[in-house]
Amino acid sequence: MLFGSELKRRLPTREEALPGRPTRPYDVPETHAVLGTSMFGPWPEGTQVAYFALGCFWGEEKKFWETPGVVTTAVGYQGGITPNPTYEETCTGKTGHAETVLVAYDPAKVTIEELLKVFWEAHDPTQGMRQGNDIGTTYRSAFYYTTPEQKAAFEASRDSYQDVLTRHRFGAITTELRSAEDAGEFYYAEDYHQQYLHKVPWGYCGVGGTGVSCPVGVAKITD
Repeated sequence: MLFGSELKRRLPTREEALPGRPTRPYDVPETHAVLGTSMFGPWPEGTQVAYFALGCFWGEEKKFWETPGVVTTAVGYQGGITPNPTYEETCTGKTGHAETVLVAYDPAKVTIEELLKVFWEAHDPTQGMRQGNDIGTTYRSAFYYTTPEQKAAFEASRDSYQDVLTRHRFGAITTELRSAEDAGEFYYAEDYHQQYLHKVPWGYCGVGGTGVSCPVGVAKITD
């Protein structure tokens, strides 16, 4: 039998997952507390959406809402099994979800490559089912794409960043890559989690990168 953090490092089977519920058991605000935009849409024509998981979603969301060209952000749970989970349920490791940030962006103002640079540099993508002292599948690194172009950009930037990380003696990137359709519904987190570090600016969040810069673009580094 697995206990504690050991259990949380393993994704549950469907038989092991918590049952969840048919509808969200709490309210979520319609409007972003910082950007003043809709967190649910609809968004301006041409807006694209991608989903990023990189550990504690409080800090990761702030990094994205501060990025010029981002239309809105929201935090939630994705990539798991349990429908409409609560934060307390995801913390058990028995829902299979990762703490995830929805990023809606204007591709004319910020490219997916630039957003991936924010993603890579904001966490250590080589740690598997954890980020620093935050241990469990909830904190795994993941990217859930909505277009083929996003997938291609991720693969190219991952390979380039792996080259750089290897030179700095880091291990293999463990980031999960799936289409958003395959990852399943993005379940919005509770109200108090949304834009948390705006509401609680002194709040703790363990997001931290490797200190290694990620090149922007799709070309692999060769020297």
